[in-house]
Amino acid sequence: MGKIISLICFLLPALAFAAEPKISENAPDQHIVVKGDTLWGIAAEFFNDPWKWPQIWGLNKDTIKDPHWIYPGDIVRFDHVSGTLQVSHAQGGQVVKLSPGIRTQDSDNQAIPSIPAGAIAPFLNQPLVIEKNELANSPILVGTLERRVVVGDGDIGYVKGLSEKQGTTWHIYRPGKVLIDPDTTQILGYEVTYLGNAEVEKFDDLSVVRIVKARQEIKVGDRLVAPGKEATNNYLPHAPAAPISAQVISLYDELAQAGQYAVITLNKGRLDGLENGHVLALYRKGDVLRHNGQLQCDEADQVCQQGREVTLPDLRYGLIFVFRTFDHVACALVMQTRMAVERLDRVQTP
Repeated sequence: MGKIISLICFLLPALAFAAEPKISENAPDQHIVVKGDTLWGIAAEFFNDPWKWPQIWGLNKDTIKDPHWIYPGDIVRFDHVSGTLQVSHAQGGQVVKLSPGIRTQDSDNQAIPSIPAGAIAPFLNQPLVIEKNELANSPILVGTLERRVVVGDGDIGYVKGLSEKQGTTWHIYRPGKVLIDPDTTQILGYEVTYLGNAEVEKFDDLSVVRIVKARQEIKVGDRLVAPGKEATNNYLPHAPAAPISAQVISLYDELAQAGQYAVITLNKGRLDGLENGHVLALYRKGDVLRHNGQLQCDEADQVCQQGREVTLPDLRYGLIFVFRTFDHVACALVMQTRMAVERLDRVQTP
């Protein structure tokens, strides 16, 4: 009997993870896709858990390499028998069932994205977080032509530490907030402010660069980084395959609180198992209520008698969507929330 109980306890997390998505009380029979829709939003019309993509669409998350496969005019139908969503397209008065994949006759600009593309577009192809070691070794702007305090488009600067192997195009950024792990107090990296781009005119001990695009004022001491591989917004939302727990360590733009579609930073990254597309639940730690004798305690309630306090359970209040991962941190978009997100709130596998 003990072995059976142990086995049941071991399987409980897996059984919970595999639970069927709950159908919304007001789920329609079908939805005609229009411009501005998102895959997340469409699934949310039918189910309470739109992040459970593999089950909702009747697919394995690895089936769709590019989720740009639903377009305006397509018809999303709810199959009451299988409890999944089916996609079809009207052609010549007949309905044709579609398979997931890239439809070459349509432009990707017309395709329905997984989440609101505009909410994360500014963060996809610009520096956002710099790892600790990368910051220490990055080239630095040490001077400007005519000793200008601030430089902009077309101005000349002098940079120490540029590598010709990394090309002639560089991003310019300014180190910002230090990202510290609240559990270990270790420095995980630095948030950065994107300032613009520079082109190298001559490589040397002090390389000559020309500012080709300045979004903000650029000054001596600002850092340069070679542009990496462009990030993509072709994400298929899914829950992590294993339990993950992290904390919110930063709210973008120095906000004290964040709402829907705000960008937040977590203290876990690729090396901790996070990947682009992961959906995590937001939790607020339960308050400790000290009643100072105002509550009636049962004589058998030792905790109440000894501590005269009650700890409220943690409250799940929203969902986030991971869209960029680094070694030790990750950036996520707040998708759903019933309250303001705050620093040190917890996130975990839903």
